[in-house]
Amino acid sequence: MIMEKACALHGNFREVYWSDAEMYRRFEKYSRIGSGLLNPNISFNSACPFQCGLCTSHKTGTILANIDVTNRCNMSCPVCFANARSSGRIYEPDKEQIRSMMTMLRDQQPVPCFAIQFSGGEPTVRKDLPEIVEMARDLGFVQIQVATNGIKFAQSIAYGEKMLQAGLHTIYLQFDGVTAEPYIKMRGFNAFPLKQRAIENSRKAGIRSITLVPTLTKGVNDHQVGDVIRYAVENRDVVKGVNFQPISFTGRVRQEEREMSRITIPDLAKLTEEQTDGKIPRGAWYPVPFVVPISRFLAKAKHKPLPEMTVHPHCGAGTYIFVDNGDIIPITEFVDVEGFMEMIDEASLELDHDSRNLLVLANVLRKVPGFIDHDKEPGSVNVTRMLLNVLREGGESVVKQFHRESLFLGAMHFQDMYNLDLERVQRCGIHYATPEGKIIPFCTYNTLHRERVEAKFSRPYVPEEDENVESAILMNTATGDSGVLR
Repeated sequence: MIMEKACALHGNFREVYWSDAEMYRRFEKYSRIGSGLLNPNISFNSACPFQCGLCTSHKTGTILANIDVTNRCNMSCPVCFANARSSGRIYEPDKEQIRSMMTMLRDQQPVPCFAIQFSGGEPTVRKDLPEIVEMARDLGFVQIQVATNGIKFAQSIAYGEKMLQAGLHTIYLQFDGVTAEPYIKMRGFNAFPLKQRAIENSRKAGIRSITLVPTLTKGVNDHQVGDVIRYAVENRDVVKGVNFQPISFTGRVRQEEREMSRITIPDLAKLTEEQTDGKIPRGAWYPVPFVVPISRFLAKAKHKPLPEMTVHPHCGAGTYIFVDNGDIIPITEFVDVEGFMEMIDEASLELDHDSRNLLVLANVLRKVPGFIDHDKEPGSVNVTRMLLNVLREGGESVVKQFHRESLFLGAMHFQDMYNLDLERVQRCGIHYATPEGKIIPFCTYNTLHRERVEAKFSRPYVPEEDENVESAILMNTATGDSGVLR
């Protein structure tokens, strides 16, 4: 699928939007449109996407909120969205501003935001980050993440213990490959030993949820997709997912350069199939809104609104894999996921009458085992029992149990100026909260709004006051040959 745009000021643009037409149409079948917020921050939007806020045109509530707690960083990566040294200013909301942003997210109706990620810059350069994490816990966020390069966790087990005690659930770890080369190209030095140390220290600190986040670039690390998955499998006691992020482009980039580096979600699905010897086929991947029927079923069964993944079907994709005697088995190998979702979808329509709800639920539970091929089901886990528990209880602990037993593989292709699609923007579920009291979709924030917001709430960058600039030290702690930290 090709996107073509014409601009009177900048000329014509032609961009690969989705590299597999068949997969595009398959994903489109699972499109689900949400109903938006009952209390949007902006009651009108006559110039989408320049008046983001969220507005009345937005169809999806905040599934995951990002708060940039700083734009300072202890690395200088060319693929980063934010860097205080290059911009000449420090963007660092104080704790009261951060509390206000989190309160705004928790006040969303009909469903408050339950998941938050602190990002940057590098959030761990803030000495008060544990206090910010604790504040999020006290405000009722049930999933608290920190997006990090891992330096602080690699330096100290005690730091991981402190963050865990404060309420941290998941480390969202920048992780570009399993050899030195991708890091040297993307980060400027061999950071792989650092990543290994961060994971090992987190394990010792008691942290049991790490998501590996490769920024995927053609010709740099696309040949290591399978290796990254295998690394996650080997460390699945603490690594609970891999979220591939195909690179998005900032600034003006020639079409030839974009074509050389651009990777789409179908490209990733193909690479996964090829590099796992077909164990994770392209057909194992489904769009994010595929799981909406479960949310709607549980919302009706429990008589309360729940978060719905009603993002655009071409924003992201995911699948679950299990490991049995060292063998990788995708959930689609032994569960008829499409038939299961159809059954749940139909059942949710019958849950409108309280007098029949118990009967409908009992009927659903009776049917679940019929969607599972027990001969192919991994012997190490009881997926039937886990699915039954999800439908019976649907609580946080049950969902966590499912994630403990499986490994999530995901992809989120964030947009840039060349492939920006307003339909995707209006159905985005990953949002930035800002100090000006707005909630802005991820892709428009990074392409259109970041510079304005940071300029409004920044102070001049003074190198002497930044005690956390560690790039030079870091360069001396990694040995390019042996690949171990000194």
